[in-house]
Amino acid sequence: MKHPNPARSRTFVLMRQIVQIQGRAGEQWIRERDISLEQGFILGYLLEHPGAIQRDVAAATRRGEANASSMLQKLEKRGLVERRIEPGDDRSKRVFATPEGAALIQGLDSAMAGVDDSLLAPLNETERSTLQTLLERIAQHAE
Repeated sequence: MKHPNPARSRTFVLMRQIVQIQGRAGEQWIRERDISLEQGFILGYLLEHPGAIQRDVAAATRRGEANASSMLQKLEKRGLVERRIEPGDDRSKRVFATPEGAALIQGLDSAMAGVDDSLLAPLNETERSTLQTLLERIAQHAE
């Protein structure tokens, strides 16, 4: 039986640790607004992609369409998103964040940027750039 590479295992442990730190900070900020992290992500996505279709939201969240639909319904009930019927196609609905939804998550990007700055504080600009390039390569390969 072959043993896993300890250096590679340690790399993924460290990556998971960093993601957990970032996730906890995001969750705390989001919970104060009485929504889930996924719902906050959806609101942010809709602000960047107004009029997205539900399938796009599902793909962006990497959740199934049924899960995305359920989250959108909850947000819609709270008046944070609205679905509009596509002119000429009663079956196609576009989803938009409402002004209330946009206001609710205003500041999330700057809060998360603060967490990122704190996590990356030990790195200089060259190291940050290298890390960004390597993470982008990993993410592209994983898709």
